[in-house]
Amino acid sequence: MKTYLVGGAVRDRLLGRPPGDRDWVVVGSTPEQMLAQGFRAVGRDFPVFLHPQTHEEHALARTERKSGRGYRGFVVDADPGVTLEQDLQRRDFTINAIAETTDGQLIDPFDGKADIERRVLRHVSDAFAEDPVRILRAARFMARFAPLGFSVAAETLALMRTMIAAGEVDHLVPERVWQELERALREPRPAAFVQTLRSCGALARIMPEVDALYGVPQRPEYHPEVDTGIHTEMVCDMAAQLAPGDSVIGLAALLHDLGKALTPASELPRHIGHEHNGLPAVAALCARLKVPAEHRELALIACREHLNVHRLGELRAASVHDLIARCDGFRKPARIAQLALVCEADKRGRLGLANTPYPEAERLRRAHAVALAIDASAIVARGISGPAVGEALRRERIAAIAAIG
Repeated sequence: MKTYLVGGAVRDRLLGRPPGDRDWVVVGSTPEQMLAQGFRAVGRDFPVFLHPQTHEEHALARTERKSGRGYRGFVVDADPGVTLEQDLQRRDFTINAIAETTDGQLIDPFDGKADIERRVLRHVSDAFAEDPVRILRAARFMARFAPLGFSVAAETLALMRTMIAAGEVDHLVPERVWQELERALREPRPAAFVQTLRSCGALARIMPEVDALYGVPQRPEYHPEVDTGIHTEMVCDMAAQLAPGDSVIGLAALLHDLGKALTPASELPRHIGHEHNGLPAVAALCARLKVPAEHRELALIACREHLNVHRLGELRAASVHDLIARCDGFRKPARIAQLALVCEADKRGRLGLANTPYPEAERLRRAHAVALAIDASAIVARGISGPAVGEALRRERIAAIAAIG
């Protein structure tokens, strides 16, 4: 039995990135032998075990054979005779197909180290085409590694296009699509996820509502980048800069302008009412991908309210109060700070405006803070009861907002 460090831990060390979880592959062993040594079995689809002391994952070396559609259509062989090279060959990208011995020697049969140096994401073998999840993984890795100068190899992109044409991506389950999207939104360059999916034709199949934004013009005096799809990419990356690792804000940034794809051609480049027109599209995408409630709710709020926040300085105090109330900001205070960040990303995610101040964000936070400080219990203590409590609470909160100017 031989044990090798594999995958992301080896790749990230070669990239000079902080180490994450360490995964190991075990060659020449059986499940019974692993259990006899104190390992605990945790794998559902193939033999994976947790080390008795470190609790790190150890998987038996395996091969996979395509047996059906989708990413679950595989027969796994974890026979003790499976070699390390055979195990590495089933992996997705060459940069993930490098192993390291316990004494630090690299085993790199597919030239992954050279692809790390070339900053290229390249598939290991044509078996890549058997698993549609690998298209999503390619896009997610680009969201992570694009800041380091990575690009997808031309032959890998061509293979991904072939997979799309063959309909493989149509067999992805919504939960897996959401899992990869959510992880991509937490990366430094989520726009690269969208760009990669679009470049191979997957975006139109997975998120047609986002794909439809490309080529839709906006008024250049407000949007020097003009193209709504490009603007959406810029907003996503700005959101990742303002709220690193926050996929709730990231999804709201991605979906905030879906209504612009629905503007009649005769009205372009104006988009009157796009914030309300986009709500059904946001709801449909979130329902299809089974997006969690917290993500869905902020996405709907940001779609509906972003123009109101942009013109917050023009609104009456009562309108500001009602905006906060519509967002359920008195029961769920974190929502208002989240909305402020999404709106700031929208305003600064435009060509040449990345460093533009956005005072509306602080104005919204201040209005929320002073209104939130008005407590219903103090009103009740004055002898007010029933519906009059709510009326007085609203009135006093509006007065507090008005007082800050």
